[in-house]
Amino acid sequence: MADTQEIHGTVADGFEAVREEFASFVAGELPDYEGQLTAYVHGRRVVDLWAGGAGPDALYGVFSSTKGAAHLVVALLVQDGTLELDRKVTYYWPEFASEGKGQLTLRDLLAHRAGVVGTDTGFSPRELADDRQIAERLADQRPFWRPGTAFGYHALVIGALTGEVVRRATGRTLQEVYAERVRAPYGLDFFLGLPSAHEPRFRSAQPMAPTAEQRALLDSLPVGPHTLASIAFNRHAAEPTDLELLPNDPLVRSRGPASVGGVASARGLAGLYAAAISEVGGKAPLLKEDTAAEFGQVHSVGYDLVARAHKSYGLGFQATADTWHPFLGTGTFGHSGAAGSQAFADPRSGLAYGYTRRRFAFPGGAAPENDRLAAAVHRAALAAG
Repeated sequence: MADTQEIHGTVADGFEAVREEFASFVAGELPDYEGQLTAYVHGRRVVDLWAGGAGPDALYGVFSSTKGAAHLVVALLVQDGTLELDRKVTYYWPEFASEGKGQLTLRDLLAHRAGVVGTDTGFSPRELADDRQIAERLADQRPFWRPGTAFGYHALVIGALTGEVVRRATGRTLQEVYAERVRAPYGLDFFLGLPSAHEPRFRSAQPMAPTAEQRALLDSLPVGPHTLASIAFNRHAAEPTDLELLPNDPLVRSRGPASVGGVASARGLAGLYAAAISEVGGKAPLLKEDTAAEFGQVHSVGYDLVARAHKSYGLGFQATADTWHPFLGTGTFGHSGAAGSQAFADPRSGLAYGYTRRRFAFPGGAAPENDRLAAAVHRAALAAG
């Protein structure tokens, strides 16, 4: 095995099979593979593995796994009573009523039912790095379906939309609330806005290297310039977004847009969800059981108009057991990221999981190896009791 494919780190007693599964996967990957896997059970770190040249403290762009951190903030504010799920968005943000969006509730907004997945003309790279500018543009945008009647993945904008509600209700940005209430108290290596002091730890994202067969499949997909998918991923803009390289933009990293701009390690991803559902370091879980259950409850399920596939969403989170890993407990909530990252909390087993990789994984979303890795961790967690 090449040096860059050696497995480093530790596992707790009873989790040896997770290390074996990770080693088995890495052995079949490209020589330049870099990845990290971390898991907690009932607040105790039981898996901490990595492969490649960067080490456990390396930070990667985690794309849409960012949405999990963003919507943990929203869950906390709902739990506090600062936000109410069944209030209209316009109660907090009056300008959002434009173009027939006035009846939409915060609950439906979080469930990807707003219908404003992008704008008619697209965003500039500078706008995409700034949640305030995204929100201002979307307030005036006519929905692409009648709000509340269907759902579709608001891939690049959901964090800006919910973040504007947070800003109007609290007077502070979502990123500021996250840093104060979540990241700093737990020392999480999961940043929504990467401080310059941590820049040397960032590993630039690498484009995926699909096989000829995979490339042919990508080329065959029916994605035209005016489809919902193109609008949602800003491919129709004057400067189309190259999603694979988005975190390589220093402006995106420094501002941390709440849909896709997060930078994290696997320790940071898993640590976030451990803090959400378990006692960690003597601190009570961030979320009460009722709050975790409500945000993990499926709110949108079926045909996603953007993804053109079956998807399931809770409130701001993916319904991970239905969308990705059916062996997990009902009510599992989390979020994957386009490069292959995956992160979730399974309150029934007490499991919190985080995985990152450097190279963009085919075909996007949670990398396929997460099926094997998450299953191995889950089996060990259930056996541990």
